[in-house]
This record gives sequence, C-alpha cells and structure tokens, in this order.
Amino acid sequence: MKFLDTNVIIRYLTRDDPEKAARAYAFLQEVEKGNEVVTTTEAVIAEVVHVLSSKRLYNYPRADIVKRLIPVLQLKGLRLANKNLYGDALMIYAEKGIDFVDALVVVKMRQKGINTLVSFDHDYDDFPFITREEPAPHKQAA
Repeated sequence: MKFLDTNVIIRYLTRDDPEKAARAYAFLQEVEKGNEVVTTTEAVIAEVVHVLSSKRLYNYPRADIVKRLIPVLQLKGLRLANKNLYGDALMIYAEKGIDFVDALVVVKMRQKGINTLVSFDHDYDDFPFITREEPAPHKQAA
C-alpha cells in the first residue's frame, strides 16, 4: 500500500506540467488496473477541490471538478473508507454551491444519523434533515 498525495492528483487532472502529468497518468493507470494499491485521506480530497476551485490557481467550475475527480475516486486500486461519501459530497458541493468541507459535513451527518449541527453557518439551513443551532450568547457574571 502507498499513500497518494494531492499534487499527483492535481498534475493528472490539470495537465499543467506535461512531464509530471504523464507520470501521474501512468501511475494512476496502474492504480486503475489494481497493480498499484493506494490510499489517501479526506484532507487530500478536500485540498484537491480547494486547489482546483481556487480563483488564484485553476478556477475550475464546480461541475468540472466533480466530472474530473469522481473517476479518480473510483479507481480500482484506491482504498478509501466510505468512498461513496466523497462522491455524494461532490454532488452536493456542485448542486448546492456550498464549500466541499460543508458538503462532507452534510453527508457524514446523514450517514451517522445526526440531525443537529452546532454552527454559525447558514448554508446548512438548506438541508431539511439538519437542525442548526448556534451556541448560546455568553452570559457575563454580574
């Protein structure tokens, strides 16, 4: 088992460095065939989304990010717990226009059967199964 880092995925998806993109492509083809087995983390997936969507870097539209990243997540040799959650989060990210990390929170809450979220973020108000609570105002001692 090997660990897959953000930059390999970025080089593969953007092809901004042709030599590294070709190497990333060849490696990921081996992952697809199952000849290489890799894992990664939620943080790497979130970083890929962040980098691709960054206005300063690539500024890819959300739909393009989803279209490009889903096949990577589906690679045969990619071992990632709850792989389907990331696809679900990407769809919410694209459809609802919320941050990818917020979309992950939504799918993880749904998976765990948690309905109450403590947050100041109103983006969650669009999800009927989530009841958002804000922390109570601080009471100062008299």
